[in-house]
Amino acid sequence: MLQLNSIHHIAIICSDFQRSKDFYTKVLGFEILAETYREARDSYKLDLTLKGQYVIELFSFPNPPSRVSRPEARGLRHLAFEVNDVAQEKEKLAAAGVTSEEIRIDELTGKKFTFFEDPDGLPLELYEK
Repeated sequence: MLQLNSIHHIAIICSDFQRSKDFYTKVLGFEILAETYREARDSYKLDLTLKGQYVIELFSFPNPPSRVSRPEARGLRHLAFEVNDVAQEKEKLAAAGVTSEEIRIDELTGKKFTFFEDPDGLPLELYEK
């Protein structure tokens, strides 16, 4: 068995680099660790941290193929973020022009959660601590 320490990062390929960069930094509050343009690939790579922890690599590539994400397609289902108060954070999303689903209660844990999407339709979730 492998001896894994933790998840190192999540890689996301976006269709509009600036739009996704603004969403992940200005709406979700990630901080930029590094931004690199790779001329040979005509591609940007943005390293994002959350409270000092390296979390997301945001990539741009020319004309990336679309990926089916709903309904319940095989592959990554969603990316979830823990928050203290789902309702409060849902209001902040709305103030930033981001639509989210109604708040639901997880029948297994009794915790509140809601789903929303990034600019490319990647399903994201807020899950109450």
